[in-house]
This record gives sequence, structure tokens and C-alpha cells, in this order.
Amino acid sequence: MSTEEVHEQVHEQDHHDEVASSYVPPPPKSIGELVAADQEDESLRKYKETLLGNAIAENIVIEPGNPKKVLVKKLVLVSEGQTEKTLNLSGDLSQLKQTVFTIKEGVQYRIRIEFFVQHEIVTGLKYIQKTYRKGIQVDKMAHMVGSYAPKKDLQSYTTPLEDAPSGLLYRGHYTVSSLFTDDDQNEHLKWEWSFEIKKDWN
Repeated sequence: MSTEEVHEQVHEQDHHDEVASSYVPPPPKSIGELVAADQEDESLRKYKETLLGNAIAENIVIEPGNPKKVLVKKLVLVSEGQTEKTLNLSGDLSQLKQTVFTIKEGVQYRIRIEFFVQHEIVTGLKYIQKTYRKGIQVDKMAHMVGSYAPKKDLQSYTTPLEDAPSGLLYRGHYTVSSLFTDDDQNEHLKWEWSFEIKKDWN
């Protein structure tokens, strides 16, 4: 990826953000309201029962006393043929930048976010990631994660394949600012982490 391509990608993403910012999400509804609506439509009622699962019959709470609907637990770097690299997002987030991932130049990789949803359904989840080198933003990606009902099981979202830059010019240290948010601009979790582009994995 050339410098011009990086700048173009950032510009295109900023334009996309401007267009997306004009979107007004519908008012949030509780699980009870969703279940009560359209009861006369049998197929729709069964679909909602399948979608919401146990959340219809019980208030699913993963962490009692925590009012957050989304509990982000892990960021996982996935690249074919390599052991998955994991960041624990449950602890002291200020220490994350001390754990630096190594990414081999030119490889393809994905990022997987693992999280719990509790209390109520969440709509329009988004994962936004900005990458910096020497204080200058060089990349930005924003992915629509979707809507999720509360579950006792860990849920996850995996990004599409990304290409690591290649060449001597792009090797070095990068800092990443990650944000898990939604249509209502709730900040479920914001954290910073780091990686290095190297000639090889070691």
C-alpha cells in the first residue's frame, strides 16, 4: 500500500463517516416491546423467538451490578498458519500498549472481537479502528458488526481480511485506537494497542 493509497483510503473512509452521520437510527426498543409487537404474525413471532432465544424468558445478566449492555472481553489477531494472538480487554487497558503484536509484512489477517451482551438487545454495533505511525493517522477502518440479543455465551465478530503493508518503508511500530460503539453513539469500550510490521513473524 503506497502513501497515496493510504491517504486515499483515509479520505474515502472520512467521506463514508460523513454520509453515515446523517443516518438517524430508530428509537431503541426493549426485548419486551419487540416480543409484544406483531403477535398476530405467526412466522414473525417464531422468527423473533429464534433470534432472542432465552432472553425472552429471563433477564440475562453476565456481570451483576454492571449496567453496560456490551462487555468487550478480547481482541484476537488471526492469520492463517499462525497461533492466534490475544489481547485481554477485561483488565487494565492502560497496559495494553506494552504488549506489542508482530505482523509479518504482506500477510493477510483478521481481527476478532469477543464480547457478551446482557440486559437488552443492542442494535447497530460498530467496530472502528484508527492506525497511527509516529503520531500521524495512516489508516482507518469502520465495520458494521450488527445487532445482538443477550446470551450467556460469548459472542464474536471477525473483520474481513486485511493486507499488512509490505516493504522497508512500512516496517516499524504502529499504534492503534479501537472503539466498539453503536448507532446511538454509546461507547462500549475504547482502547489502544500496538503492533510492529516486520520482515518475518519472529
